Formats: sequence, C-alpha cells, structure tokens
Amino acid sequence: MADAREGRGRLSSIEMLPEEAEPDIAWANEQLRERAQPAIAILAEFNARLADRGIGPISKSAWGRYSVRKAIQFRKHDEARRMSAELVAQLGAEGADEVTVMVAELLKVAMFEQLETGKLDTKNIMELARGLSSVVGAQKTSAEHRRKLQDGMLAKVDKAIEKAGADSSGADAATVLKRIREDVYGIFSS
Repeated sequence: MADAREGRGRLSSIEMLPEEAEPDIAWANEQLRERAQPAIAILAEFNARLADRGIGPISKSAWGRYSVRKAIQFRKHDEARRMSAELVAQLGAEGADEVTVMVAELLKVAMFEQLETGKLDTKNIMELARGLSSVVGAQKTSAEHRRKLQDGMLAKVDKAIEKAGADSSGADAATVLKRIREDVYGIFSS
C-alpha cells in the first residue's frame, strides 16, 4: 500500500528549482530514461548545468529519491506501452480504436477512484479532465483518419475500374485486373 501513504507533503528540492532549470530537469529525466550512464554521473552533470545558471546543487540523497521515483514511473509507463502494443497487435487495424476506448474507460475508472478518496483539488480534477478529453479527441481523430484513408482508396478503386473498363475494349479479365492493380497500387507486373 505504498500508494496509500501520505508522505511528508513537502516538495522535493528538484521540484522547488526555479523555472530556468526546467530544460536541465528535462535533460536529467531523459538521461535517467535512457539508462546509459550511472545516476551519480547524471547528478554530477545536472549539478554542473545548474551551477552554470547560478543555481545551487542537488544533494545525493534528494537525487537518489528522485531518480528512484522516476525509475518506477518509467517502468510503469514502459509496461503500459508494451501491453498497449500487444493489444493493438492482437486486435489488428480496427484495434487501435478499441484500445483508445479502453484507455478512456480505464482513465474514467481511475478518476472515479480518485474522486472517492476526496484527495483531489481543482487542479487535479482539471488535469484528469484534460487527459480524458485528449483520449477522446485522439479516438475521434483516429476514426476520421481511417475513414479518409478508406474513402481515398475506394475513390482510387472506382477510378481504376472506370479507366480499365474504358480502356479494355474486349480485353480479358486478367488484363483488366492488371490495369486496376497498376492504377490503384502502382504495381507494374510483367
């Protein structure tokens, strides 16, 4: 029940860094995500970057807590991406929309669970609402994109059939099919 604990309620020293440090925090997060070098080496470079901005260093203990928290977040995120990719692969082309609907439903459940705890403030509620809105928007965009692709392909097929029929003048079915494939897919077979 690590998620149920309240914590100290204080911001970490990294969270309290001034806005000028945002690019350096983003850099540090990227380095932690890549896992190409030890956390202590990332901390040394991070502190050097902060020093260049005239900002004091981050302690090893604060960095340790922060990097462990980020590692857990990255692992959870990677696992969710892996599961999502497997679902999409199993569901096929139509599956992307189904996964989007499923994500929206999971997000709604998470929102209700958080609302039941009573620990959400207006900012948290707004962030959750924006997340849900983004998922719904992505679903709509995905469906519209697929429909446009299908409409475009059907238009190409119709045009190719008309052209092959007009050009065929008594050609056999294989010749007409070859012309359709050439027009629709750009396949030029001998």
